[in-house]
Amino acid sequence: MMEKLRNPKNVKTISLIVAAIFVIGCFTLAMSAGGFGNSVASAASSESAIGVVDYQVLVSQSPQLEQVRSEMQKAIAETRREFDNNSKNMNDDEKERYYKQMQERLATKEKDLMDPLLNGINDTIKKIADKKGLKVVVDKSTVIYGGTDITDEVAKALQNPKK
Repeated sequence: MMEKLRNPKNVKTISLIVAAIFVIGCFTLAMSAGGFGNSVASAASSESAIGVVDYQVLVSQSPQLEQVRSEMQKAIAETRREFDNNSKNMNDDEKERYYKQMQERLATKEKDLMDPLLNGINDTIKKIADKKGLKVVVDKSTVIYGGTDITDEVAKALQNPKK
C-alpha cells in the first residue's frame, strides 16, 4: 500500500486524472450555467449564427497553463513530502484516509489555479463572438456540421491580450 502511495507514477496518474475530470467538469458547468443547451436549440431555430471552438486546444495553448502546471507540480511535491512526514506512524487505513484528504486538497488547489485560466478563455470567446455577431458558441466536439470556427482568433487573442 505504501509503495503505491509513494510511487511518482501513481501520483502523477492520479493528478492527471483529477485534472482531466476538473477540466471536463468546468466546461460542463460553464456550458450548463450559461444555458447553452437551450440556446443551441433556439439559435438553430431562429437561424442565428453559431460559433464553435476547440476548447481543449484553447486550454492547452493558454499562456497561463505552464504556470498552472508549475504551481501544481510544486503543490504535489509539497503534498507528497507532507504525506511522507505525517503518515510515518499511521496504519494502512489511516494512510488511505489521509491520502484521500491530500488528493482532495490538491483538487481544490487545481480548481483555484484553473478557474482564472478558464474564465479568461470564456471571456475571450465571448468578446470574439460578440464582435462577429455570434449568438451561441459551442465546443467543436459537439458539432457534426456547420458553425463558424473561432478557435484560431480566440487563441491569438489569448496570446496577445492587449488587443
